[in-house]
Amino acid sequence: MQFNHDSALARLAALGMDDMPVLEYTPNRCVIDSDWFQKYSMLRREFMASLTDSFDEIAFMNLPQEEFMNLIMGKHMPENTSLRFRIPLIWGGKLNIDNMFMCLTFPQSHNLDRFIIEQSDATTIFLPNPAKKIYVTTTSSINSTSGNATSDRLTQSAVQFVSGRGNE
Repeated sequence: MQFNHDSALARLAALGMDDMPVLEYTPNRCVIDSDWFQKYSMLRREFMASLTDSFDEIAFMNLPQEEFMNLIMGKHMPENTSLRFRIPLIWGGKLNIDNMFMCLTFPQSHNLDRFIIEQSDATTIFLPNPAKKIYVTTTSSINSTSGNATSDRLTQSAVQFVSGRGNE
């Protein structure tokens, strides 16, 4: 299916991601280096360690404190989270942090796969391109007037972690 910018946004809205920006892209099939996975594994740890500027977004993912801390320390990804490439490697995307974002595996990553696969016969495709390193739908980040206790707790933990990191 060939989308235009408006129809791509409408399709994402139908998939529950009405706040997801898109990047118009013409796929250019590329050969991927045979050592891509080793490089990806190292980059994945770098990406996780770079999330110290994304505490608010991570807090809205409602992760248990241990998973939250393991994520920002670069140890491992929490369950039901995925790292995605903004531009897939097979289409010319680069192995770097700027080409990556994290989201929930279900439903966001699954729906983003559907969105991309629906465009498989198109000459120009629209790729998900969130503004930040962490994609959380705006409906996930709506707080009540009393605030978000998980967000507050995790943000406090994150501040302690960062201040402790500065003393090393």
